[in-house]
Amino acid sequence: MQLIRGLHNLPLVKTALSQGCVLTIGNFDGLHLGHQQVLRAVCGEAKKRNLPSVVMIFEPLPIEFFAPEKAPVRLMNFREKLQAFQNTDIDYVLCVRFNASFSSLTAEDFVQQVLLQGLNVKHLVVGDDFRFGKQRQGDYPYLQASGVQNGFSVTDMPTFTVAAEPESTQEQSEEDMGKGKVLERVSSTRIRKALAAHDLPLTQTLLGKPFCFNGRVIHGQKLGRTIGFRTLNLNPKRIQMPAQGVFAVLVGGIAESPWPGVANLGLRPTVDGVRPSIEVHLFNWDKDLYGQHVNVTLAHFIRPEMKFDGLDALKAQIALDAQAAKQFFKI
Repeated sequence: MQLIRGLHNLPLVKTALSQGCVLTIGNFDGLHLGHQQVLRAVCGEAKKRNLPSVVMIFEPLPIEFFAPEKAPVRLMNFREKLQAFQNTDIDYVLCVRFNASFSSLTAEDFVQQVLLQGLNVKHLVVGDDFRFGKQRQGDYPYLQASGVQNGFSVTDMPTFTVAAEPESTQEQSEEDMGKGKVLERVSSTRIRKALAAHDLPLTQTLLGKPFCFNGRVIHGQKLGRTIGFRTLNLNPKRIQMPAQGVFAVLVGGIAESPWPGVANLGLRPTVDGVRPSIEVHLFNWDKDLYGQHVNVTLAHFIRPEMKFDGLDALKAQIALDAQAAKQFFKI
């Protein structure tokens, strides 16, 4: 996978795109099972036509540009998204800077300037609710008509669903709770809702894997050392996490196999506003990891985030959290 940073860098791959490409466009936040279905369709069509496959993404996300106060929490930061694309068969990821100039393109300008002149698109794969252009003028029928006029074809991907266990709520009857699996529409919004509810099994079902994130180990206040629970402080390069609370976790990138621990995901004020507070206590680990990027997988939810009256209460609760995580991992 090769990253193309901005439309202005498309001439650098002009030769590779000289015969055209197969393209898809979207946010791809989380790269969930629905996204993976789209990418398989793109790669399959590209292989059939002997053309490169291209994914167009945006930074910032369109809603972050138009209404940042309404923007949902991201499931992935930019680094994590690129790492996920590297595990696919996609040839190129084009990251477009979403700014005032780009957002002012009409649907016609987008087709002519971006799809045809910039990318030489021969086939386009989009979701069934795809909209584009100034004031969201363009849609799937518009693309179909443009394709007929300009020599490219379009496929729309239907909503992807999976069978999942029904959510357990206090309002459910015993009869309802005994029913079989239900069909869940796979979407980034649904995954955010599952994470906010600490429903890790449903999250895994929708993503196709456990939820994980990465971050760089930074220096913290080193409070954990004073109470017997040394922690890794992580900077996840995002202003909010889609899940908060205490979790049993597996940390990758530090040993041959993922290392078990317990983590607190919360919030704290900084001079830059707010960034997540992420502290991970690794079991039977005493090496410094400052500056290293690690991967953290949420394995089991233990409890919501809490406030404590003092260090003694905090220490006692951390001991209980660690015990719960060890019981989960059977260590």
